[in-house]
Amino acid sequence: MASPTVKRRLRPRSGTLQKIETDRTHHLAGPFMPQTPFDSQSESGSRPPTPSFGRRAPRDDPWSTESKGLLNDIITLRWVVVPESSFKLLMIPIVLWANWELLAPYVAKDIDNPFSHVMFISHYIPESSPDDPRYRKGYFDLLFIAYWIIVWSWFRQIIILHIFRRIANYFRIKKEGTLLRYGEQGHAMVYFAIMGAWGYRVMSQLPTYWYRTDQFWIEYPYWQLKPELKAYYLVQAAYWCQQLLVLILKLEKPRKDYAELIAHHIVTLWLVGWSYITNMTLTGNAVYMSMDIPDAFLAFSKLLNYMQYERSKTVAFAIFVCVWSYFRHYLNIVILWSVWTEFDIIPETSKRWCPEDGVWMVWWMKYQVFGPIFLLQLLQLYWYFLILRILYRAVVTSSEVTDTRSDDEDDDEEDKDDAKKEN
Repeated sequence: MASPTVKRRLRPRSGTLQKIETDRTHHLAGPFMPQTPFDSQSESGSRPPTPSFGRRAPRDDPWSTESKGLLNDIITLRWVVVPESSFKLLMIPIVLWANWELLAPYVAKDIDNPFSHVMFISHYIPESSPDDPRYRKGYFDLLFIAYWIIVWSWFRQIIILHIFRRIANYFRIKKEGTLLRYGEQGHAMVYFAIMGAWGYRVMSQLPTYWYRTDQFWIEYPYWQLKPELKAYYLVQAAYWCQQLLVLILKLEKPRKDYAELIAHHIVTLWLVGWSYITNMTLTGNAVYMSMDIPDAFLAFSKLLNYMQYERSKTVAFAIFVCVWSYFRHYLNIVILWSVWTEFDIIPETSKRWCPEDGVWMVWWMKYQVFGPIFLLQLLQLYWYFLILRILYRAVVTSSEVTDTRSDDEDDDEEDKDDAKKEN
């Protein structure tokens, strides 16, 4: 495979925008920058190679994925990024549940398995039909979310460290920083592809398919949840809690777009939490799906760039821009328009604040629903601007971003940190 070449130099830009567009650690712009040719990605040279995740990392490395014992990992919350420890944690409820199922017939016939609340959705509504079971909200949902935070922690690290690292090695990607970013995009592609497909399946069972926004309001409140909708919603909530936990506690090395990601995750959890509490799950499902599907395309195009498939990357990125434009902007604006113009078609009996009856939609809740979706749209418009600039350079000007730095710069920064620790 031929090494990519820079066709012509773009005029230098100044200020914050230039820093973002030339920042290899930025979650959006960085992966689309020109990559170091494979032939020059030698781990030999003037500096020692950065240790891989498969090797023993320095004991004082604050971002090591090596376990220091289950108890220590629990106390320090390192289990979130140590797959060995997160696997042990997720297995504990499974073992306890299985033992209860085996022993209960002999010692506790009339007592439900208490560990079921951890691994399965709870709060079945007995009055619902066995052919169409329904579930309500309840405090056991927090146990389910907590368990899935552990599951997603293990899943993420297994995908990054053990699956996509091997794929990256097959494509001759050697730089430690690039290996990590490649794994992160691989995890993102797998997760968002799964959840985007699941979200589509869930919506196909709902009256809101395909974005029939009047159904958000006509029969509000939707407090009797289909089991698959409830599981989907709580699993999504667990994922975003896990992502925010990693960022806030700085369990992984912070990046320069740290503030952007923190803002995005907080607004997302605000939207998720309020929509679930106030029985707006149909709206939440629509928002979820509009986010997940384009993210899968984004991650795929990033992977192609890391593999230096230049033509395929450009085609995939152009397709991604179309998908992003439709889902992240058109459909989000459709949802915002519905909140602003169709909110009042809620039944009059539901336009009150009465949590006991599952209704929360007093007049000012219109702005509470509108607010987080609008804030997400503002953040996405900022990212959309960066995306269109990347597309313009790749398609219209037929040029790459010229950057005098290479992946070595990120690795050199890591080496400087290591040198400080040794001194």
